[in-house]
Amino acid sequence: MHVPVELIYKDVYLDKCYEIDLLVEDEILVEVKSCEEISPIFTAQVITYLKLYNKVLGYLINFNVPLLKNGFKRIVNNF
Repeated sequence: MHVPVELIYKDVYLDKCYEIDLLVEDEILVEVKSCEEISPIFTAQVITYLKLYNKVLGYLINFNVPLLKNGFKRIVNNF
């Protein structure tokens, strides 16, 4: 289920809405990918979502790996 995130800049609502792939217990953001390798732009995407949604912890998961444990990347905001 995608979770919409409105874009607000300096208390002004902009006509743009991002969608988080998954929000667990209203605390942990999960962004799911299936690609050859995790690009830095995907990490930046999760950091942006963390900042916009005011959350601390996010996971970037790539399902296109031989072992799923190698496809996890933990991202922490403001630390």
